[in-house]
Amino acid sequence: MKFILKIILSALAVMILAEILPGVMVVNYVSAIIVAVVLAVLNAVLKPILVVLTLPVTILTLGLFLLIINAAIILIADHFIGGFNVSGWLWALIFSVLLSIFQSILYSLLNKE
Repeated sequence: MKFILKIILSALAVMILAEILPGVMVVNYVSAIIVAVVLAVLNAVLKPILVVLTLPVTILTLGLFLLIINAAIILIADHFIGGFNVSGWLWALIFSVLLSIFQSILYSLLNKE
């Protein structure tokens, strides 16, 4: 049940960010839910592999390279989902940072119950 609530909250954050950021577009609520699910799957499967493969660069940049990995995952999701569009690397980077902040806030509200 908690996973479904997190997906819905992530979809809400995606919709809000798509309205705020001019470089990010989501067609409708269904696309936002699909984006949330695809991002959850990519973060669970692909991100650990990328982190291990880029560990030396991540250590050299004191962890800042993880932002690039997050942006790459956003762009991969953009490639797979038809109703979701990110204009480039910069918008993917901004979107990933703001999405992390929004999710942290929304998930903290979920944990207070």
